[in-house]
Amino acid sequence: MLRSLKDLFGALLEPATGATSPPPSEHALHLATAVLLVEVMRAEAGIGAAERLTALQALRTKFGDLTVDEIDTLLAWAEGVAQDATDLHQFTSALNARLDDAAKIRMVEAMWSVAFADGELAAHERHIVWRVADLLHVRPGDYAAAKSRAQAAAPGKPG
Repeated sequence: MLRSLKDLFGALLEPATGATSPPPSEHALHLATAVLLVEVMRAEAGIGAAERLTALQALRTKFGDLTVDEIDTLLAWAEGVAQDATDLHQFTSALNARLDDAAKIRMVEAMWSVAFADGELAAHERHIVWRVADLLHVRPGDYAAAKSRAQAAAPGKPG
């Protein structure tokens, strides 16, 4: 499975050849989701255990068909990809191509959950989530509701 994940993730990282490119594969969506969660984790100086655990839980919830080992591998792979990424568009465009509005809102809520996991909300975390929500075309009211739900469920209730 690891080899197939790496092969399919490679397709997401290749530059698009034109407007008629096929929709991203399921594995490319997995990677795009994981990378966006990692971007929130990386928004502060160090990646905390609570943020990492929250990201893993979000991935397990979203991708229940993957094993625990596959989720761990996915997050590790996403950390490397996120370090080399130059923008968020390649990941959000993959999600825009396949997700409906409700799934995009759940993605933003998962990002907020990671941001709130350590009990503090940094300005850069807020900016990353806002930017991704904008790129996913999430309406402001849905963005605010996702933030409120994630904040209410957060252990430290940061503001």
